[in-house]
Amino acid sequence: MPRNGSDDALRRSSTAVTAVEGLLAYAQTQRRWGRGAIRSVDRAIAMSRALVAEAPEHTPLLARALRTAARLHLRRGRPGEALPLAEEAAGLARRSGGAALVPYLRCLAEVYQSLHRYGDAVALMSEADDLPPPP
Repeated sequence: MPRNGSDDALRRSSTAVTAVEGLLAYAQTQRRWGRGAIRSVDRAIAMSRALVAEAPEHTPLLARALRTAARLHLRRGRPGEALPLAEEAAGLARRSGGAALVPYLRCLAEVYQSLHRYGDAVALMSEADDLPPPP
């Protein structure tokens, strides 16, 4: 069945994780200036926080939702709104470490660069470059 809106991801038969995945996918397909993307990703973050409160193994999903929100704000030219989201996402991703951390560091570096914090951006990029590649 094709998805026609963010509510399709929230049907009763969906698990919470599937619903969050659907909301994130929906948010990434929306127009740059549409409000639907931000609403969907905010909803995904709220649901992810609830999942993490129940079961901490869902922390990577929350980190991904936060990174998606940060990237949406960056695309809209709002690096100030993206900063706390990207910082929290990178902080959560640091717990697992390894190659999975790289996209989070790069996202945070992008935010820093947009805020003209070039030293911080360079430090994060070199940290990402020093991480081992995925297996």
